Amino acid sequence: MSEFKYNDVTIHYEVHGDGFPILLFAPGGMRSAISFWSASEWNPIETLSSDYQVIAMDQRNAGSSRAPVSSSDDWSVYTRDHIALMDHLRIERAHLLGGCIGGPYCYGVIQSASDRVAAAVLQQPIGNENNRDLFFAMFDTWADAIKSEHPEANESDWQSFRSNMFDRPFLYNTTREFVSQCKTPLLVLMGSDPYHPESVSREIADLSPNAKLIEKWKNPDTDSTVEHVRAFLEQNTPND
Repeated sequence: MSEFKYNDVTIHYEVHGDGFPILLFAPGGMRSAISFWSASEWNPIETLSSDYQVIAMDQRNAGSSRAPVSSSDDWSVYTRDHIALMDHLRIERAHLLGGCIGGPYCYGVIQSASDRVAAAVLQQPIGNENNRDLFFAMFDTWADAIKSEHPEANESDWQSFRSNMFDRPFLYNTTREFVSQCKTPLLVLMGSDPYHPESVSREIADLSPNAKLIEKWKNPDTDSTVEHVRAFLEQNTPND
């Protein structure tokens, strides 16, 4: 595992394989880290690194990555980390692949630097469907475990941070208007539980001008999940 530092943030990451880069955002909610891929329905690190340069990372204050906490923290600090990692690795353009919370992370990069994203795979993206209490509880469990490491943040800071993340509609960090105008090619692997509502996946696919929805994908051996992802990435990988 490697790390890089910018300002007061330390990001741990791994690079596997060669080829056109794919930046991964792991599932796991606020604990999103490389280790979660090994327990996912399929592991893109193992599956895609034979043909692509696959970059996996621990999000700030998850796994081995660290950053200070403040009341103004929101989705934008994560986007800043993601773009900083691309800059550090001198990646001008990449595919994105995000599971769970990684879906909104993908949209964060697309909104900030669409010219640097060739295509994105959204694996059961989280979204708001009368489930705010679930995400507040998830945030609190994560925060309670690391509060002792962050004396710079008081209880009010944590509450503001939580609200900035999950007291929002739809995908939390983007709007339906942006999704409807986003021309980035998308492959959406449909969600099917309270954290990853089916309706959110369907709405992304319906709104996006260049999106394809895969409804059945959680049994890769029978659903051709890997084949769908590989074909999508190959179709949208630049030739130069």
